[in-house]
Amino acid sequence: MESKTRTVAELVAARWGDHRPGLWCGELTLTQHESAAGAAARAALLADLLPRDAVRHIGVLLDNTEEFPLWLGAAALAGAAVAGINPTRRGAELARDILHTECPVLVTERARLPLLADLDLPGIRLLVTDTPEYAALLAPYAGAEPDPSRATPADRLLLYFTSGSTGAPKAAICSQGRLAAAGQALVRQFGVRAQDVHYVCMPMFHGNAVIADWAPALAAGAGVALRRRFSASGFLADVRRYRATYFTYVGRAVQYILATEERADDRDHVLRLGFGTEAGAVDAAAFERRFGVRLVEGYGSSEGGAAIQWAPGTPPGAVGPAAPGLVVLDPATGRECPPAAFDATGRLLNGEQAIGELVNRAPNPFEGYWRNPAAEAERRRAGAYWTGDLFYRDAAGYLYFAGRGDDRIRVDGENLAAAMIENIVSRYEGAAAVAVYGVPDPVTGDQVMATIAGSFDPAGFADFLLAQPDLGTKMAPRFVRVVERMPVTATNKIHRALLRKEGHACADPVWWRPPGESSYRPLTREDAEAARQQGRA
Repeated sequence: MESKTRTVAELVAARWGDHRPGLWCGELTLTQHESAAGAAARAALLADLLPRDAVRHIGVLLDNTEEFPLWLGAAALAGAAVAGINPTRRGAELARDILHTECPVLVTERARLPLLADLDLPGIRLLVTDTPEYAALLAPYAGAEPDPSRATPADRLLLYFTSGSTGAPKAAICSQGRLAAAGQALVRQFGVRAQDVHYVCMPMFHGNAVIADWAPALAAGAGVALRRRFSASGFLADVRRYRATYFTYVGRAVQYILATEERADDRDHVLRLGFGTEAGAVDAAAFERRFGVRLVEGYGSSEGGAAIQWAPGTPPGAVGPAAPGLVVLDPATGRECPPAAFDATGRLLNGEQAIGELVNRAPNPFEGYWRNPAAEAERRRAGAYWTGDLFYRDAAGYLYFAGRGDDRIRVDGENLAAAMIENIVSRYEGAAAVAVYGVPDPVTGDQVMATIAGSFDPAGFADFLLAQPDLGTKMAPRFVRVVERMPVTATNKIHRALLRKEGHACADPVWWRPPGESSYRPLTREDAEAARQQGRA
């Protein structure tokens, strides 16, 4: 890699002639050269398939197979953009995503064809990768060589849907220049070497896997090992099989790995680093103790408008220091929130005043949303980028994540940080995964509810809460839902929108702590009705 590299197309072409193994997927192994040649062949095919007057977009509806990175490389060489299509979407929502991104070509596989069977997708050509017809279509282009000269840094390369909890997903734009720069920055940050192997187990239709895992591997000439879909039980076997040195994670994947049975050989591997978000300090420490692997927690808005990097000296619980331009503002007034104040146990004392929205007033690489000016205007306000995420900042300038914009919990007129409560509840021994969120109070504001995946002892949980020195008086969950497995989105983030929507009117067991009591008991239908009547009084 050279610092002057400005496009992903140049990074793809740089692998031509490199005959080291470079891409693994199941039993398939491709060299770096074969990967570049495969991208070049697909780029040539794409040039012939795209109508002259069409938007240069290609939809990709695939699991993490070798075809996904090959088509990313092809799009880069062809000056086109890949729209990652979420396979967990269904019916009209799935059709909306494909049509919204204006893709004349959709690459998929036979396993995904039932999703498309009844959709009205006029003018869209399907390429089904695991068929003889696809192989025959591609064969005439097998001799193509990668030519990066047609690509520019400003070319759109990615359209990836944000995983927002409300409204239709927004297709964030990422250019070749931004992705190349991001990959090279991570190479420098983590010292990625050509002999490294990046394990990609997060879905490639989402920005995390492409920007934080595939791009730095491409920039450094490192190998890429693909897992079709994330598997906690298969994680360590894959890491050993591919001799992976680096991986990325999103959401609660780390908790699921920690929930697997411990073995004496858990440290028998060459993995050295994991990079991601929302693992939490407790789980990150447990992961390092068990596997000997450091997890680096970071924060970055999916759209690229703001980022926080951990640095030496960052206090426990903080994400990292605020870079120039990063501020925490009160969304109602636009004024900067006061610094957070803590007691001797680390409990936040002034959440009502200190918690606000993270805003980036500095220049940033946010490149907008495809065909969504209203959403862009929501992000770009008063000359700044508003993340929609809640943070607080201490007197030394370190930033603490407090939740997504809709994770604010207001109890008795006080704003509580859902992420802080979640980190505390995650210490409970029986919890494999935890989600904390607000449910409507029958009178006003919210009540705190937790969902715990794992085992739950009501008396033991009540004693556990009493023993937590940093648990504020209003933080203890009023309701506790117990599930076998936490519901997650396609990107392995906890499905908070679903949990909030269902509240305590769900099929799973729910325990509750009546007002004025410290112990938990099963929530009955009569209890729930009494609470509703209280709200009507």
